[in-house]
Amino acid sequence: MPTKLDWYLQVNLKARQLQLLVALDDFGNLKKVAEVSHVTLPAVSKALTELEKGLGLELFTRTAQGMLPTVYGECLIRYARGMLTDLQQVRDELKALESGSSGKVNIGVYPLSSPALVPRALVLLKQRSRSTNVRVIEGTTRALLPQLLEGKLDLVIGRLPALQSPTGFEAKELLEEDLLVVAGPQHPLAKREHVDWPELTGYTWVLPPLFSQMREPLERVLLQHGMPLENDYLETPSISLAKAYLYLTDAVAVMAGTAAHDSLQPLAILPVSLPRLLPPLGVQWNRNRPLSRSARLMVECLEEAAAMLR
Repeated sequence: MPTKLDWYLQVNLKARQLQLLVALDDFGNLKKVAEVSHVTLPAVSKALTELEKGLGLELFTRTAQGMLPTVYGECLIRYARGMLTDLQQVRDELKALESGSSGKVNIGVYPLSSPALVPRALVLLKQRSRSTNVRVIEGTTRALLPQLLEGKLDLVIGRLPALQSPTGFEAKELLEEDLLVVAGPQHPLAKREHVDWPELTGYTWVLPPLFSQMREPLERVLLQHGMPLENDYLETPSISLAKAYLYLTDAVAVMAGTAAHDSLQPLAILPVSLPRLLPPLGVQWNRNRPLSRSARLMVECLEEAAAMLR
């Protein structure tokens, strides 16, 4: 037999109450929530009281530090954020369909991912569905995966985790890439048929940032070859900046093959052997959220772009 809690969640819970919960969690203060919501303080207090009474649960405790969610509040807030994101996506997709668009796909990309894969996939996507709109943001694993979990992103593209994908995520491998030691075309070693590691001593290294997937294994390899990186290096997540710097100096760097072989800004490949340091490029999505038609099309385009690059 349905309980009071069942009845309230299934029949009486409203979107504005979900918004109230999220706002209280964000601001921790009834007065602040009233100000940003443009309603009176008594109205906000009454809405919270009615919600707690309807559920039969205490959702927040009042402390000197502000409103703190109880275990019941934390549970409901977590799902409230997801439901509000879903409602926003439904609204966006309905508006897109109404305006003649085929929908929208939100993509997260890691900074050091292949600069060739995503642009090629986007070209294929627009060739097949010109009215599909795309939003691409760049960020770290720590920044993008929570958004994927919350439904703010449909897909995240980049190096797959070295271990099994975190709980809740589905992953598809797209492209294995070898890493290459590269330099600008004017580099003294650029046309050599053979380069020994000691010959790279004395050149500035352009490195990926700390805590990126490539940095620790790359440093380990360089140390094995007697090249500690203590005094003379530059670190950046930007491939375009790294390339520009290599063109202007005699610095050296390590890049994936697709970045090094870019026809618009080719680099010199130095004949130095590197082990495979990174997992393959791939795409991840939230297995608990069905992919939209636009997102499924984007995955297909990524697979085709990867096949072209292979």
